[in-house]
Amino acid sequence: MDTKILKERVCKAIDEHREEIMALGDSIFQEPELGYKEYKTAAKVKKFIDEKIGMPYESEIALTGIIGKMPGRDHKVNLALMGELDAVVCPDHPYADPQTGAAHSCGHFAQIAATFGAALGLKASGVINELDGDIEFWAVPAEECVEIEWRNELRANGTISFLGGKQEMIKLGYLDNVDLSLMIHSQPGETCKTAGTSVGFVSKFVKYTGKEAHAGGAPHNGINALNAAQIGLMAIHANRETFRDEDTIRVHPIITKGGDLVNIVPADVRIEAYVRGKTMPSVLDASKKVNRALEAGAMAVGAQVDIVEIPGYMPRINNKEMNALFAANCAELIGAENCTYTEHSTGSSDYGDIQHLVPGIHPYVGGAIGTEHGSSYAIKNPEMLYIVAAKAMAMTTIDLLANGAEKALEIKKNFKPVYANKEEYLAAWEELMK
Repeated sequence: MDTKILKERVCKAIDEHREEIMALGDSIFQEPELGYKEYKTAAKVKKFIDEKIGMPYESEIALTGIIGKMPGRDHKVNLALMGELDAVVCPDHPYADPQTGAAHSCGHFAQIAATFGAALGLKASGVINELDGDIEFWAVPAEECVEIEWRNELRANGTISFLGGKQEMIKLGYLDNVDLSLMIHSQPGETCKTAGTSVGFVSKFVKYTGKEAHAGGAPHNGINALNAAQIGLMAIHANRETFRDEDTIRVHPIITKGGDLVNIVPADVRIEAYVRGKTMPSVLDASKKVNRALEAGAMAVGAQVDIVEIPGYMPRINNKEMNALFAANCAELIGAENCTYTEHSTGSSDYGDIQHLVPGIHPYVGGAIGTEHGSSYAIKNPEMLYIVAAKAMAMTTIDLLANGAEKALEIKKNFKPVYANKEEYLAAWEELMK
């Protein structure tokens, strides 16, 4: 069947269910949860699947993840559409959780609404029965790399192996039978944007240990771990001019504990940090310099430092052919003049790990306002945020899976993965973190 007709049908179905799709997104926006803790959010997704879509699904994957499955007319390829369940920490946001500080000031609520809105449109329109591939709809936990110390405790006790939910789902084998992947990300403004590459990173948990003493009466008997940390941070700054522009290195640490009491010489000081870069070799080079600087801070005052290296995320590598399909569909929905392209961005996502194994894209759709990850982030244009995004995902799915899944098979054939399989991928992370 003509893909134009299929797209018209799926868009009509999405329009007919627009209120339910928007309600899902708004509900998630108003009750944010942090990664690997998205139990209320997962329950909302499961209820939406049960009541609005009616497809089989598996839940409690990597603690809170969900995968719905929708078979096509034929089964030539398996396409995964993804959205993320979690929020960031932004306690000043109007909809922040008062207990955890979690807030949806990054847009993941819109990803879930768009992903499962696309599922609803494909099912309700009957278009799924005209496609020659199967579709999985992933609700993925823990994309935002927050609460590193807590997540590292989960790693230590064997509950998880990775900080990121998609990485964890790769390890658990859920990507093994996926051939291509697609997800969107919301953004402030009224445009759609496709992108080329982004940065990857490694994460660090740093603990400086000094010696307690009375800060007023006998500071000479102590070893100030806070001073050690400050020197270490300044030593990182002294290395910044050695980072090459083309590597787009970013180092951004925070002090999560600065001591115990103001009149006691700080003996327990902790830092969390990312080291980001355009390629993993450049990340690892910068990481060595950061470690050297942190160690210098300890040496300067006689403190001890313990640096725990934690796997971060790999850089995103967006598929050009899939980008072109998505951009063409956005142009049809909102006009070509409102569609842009960015060659490289300096944000990170565990979706980059997915793209090292299968072809995929991570485009952006407008509809929000304010600062991403900030207290001013808000919904401005729900039509674009939810409905345009759902339509663009469904229309691109049709391009890939219609007519014998010809386009998807072509992209799969031409794709050269960085890692041939899950085993190579896991071995690479092990090697990178030595």
